[in-house]
Amino acid sequence: MNPYPKPMGKLIGELSKLPGIGPKTARRLSFYILGQPKTDVKNLADALLEAREQINYCSNCNHLTEGETCTFCQSEARNRRTICVVESPRDVVAMEKTGEYKGLYHVLHGAISPMDGIGPDEIKIRSLIPRLKQDAVEEIIVATDPNAEGDATAMYLAKLIKPLGVKVTRIAHGIPVGGDLEYADEVTLSKALEGRREL
Repeated sequence: MNPYPKPMGKLIGELSKLPGIGPKTARRLSFYILGQPKTDVKNLADALLEAREQINYCSNCNHLTEGETCTFCQSEARNRRTICVVESPRDVVAMEKTGEYKGLYHVLHGAISPMDGIGPDEIKIRSLIPRLKQDAVEEIIVATDPNAEGDATAMYLAKLIKPLGVKVTRIAHGIPVGGDLEYADEVTLSKALEGRREL
């Protein structure tokens, strides 16, 4: 016998579809939502619908935007000669938090993964090529994840772009700041050695 009324069971089911939300957390969130004033719940529902209806992808770089192009592509202050290629809009947010990168972005919305049937045509690679000429790009910084899919995507981009005379670099991977060598795995240590630089 189901211990929840049907609408609550539906709410739990929908919440548990969210990434990182298991059945227990979905139940906890459901009880929390049901304990809130109706105006707060309505505001939450309105915010969800508004975000889904009003946010789309930039026609230039594929990042999130309310209009045709995102704030990065519109900004005259950004360095238009450098494009950082990332896998998802979340990666743009991570890069911006550093405060170090001042160029443009290109969001792939995925990575090449032959095991999952994802090739170059299934992600947003083709739209990057015209941008190289349009903005006279000098460097592409590949900031894909440090895993097999990210490495495959980086290698594909390098083979595609280098013949066009554009410098292609990859962000360094290795030991995190404040980390201990003894706890680092072999792959991380080898990447740190590869990415070493002169002092």
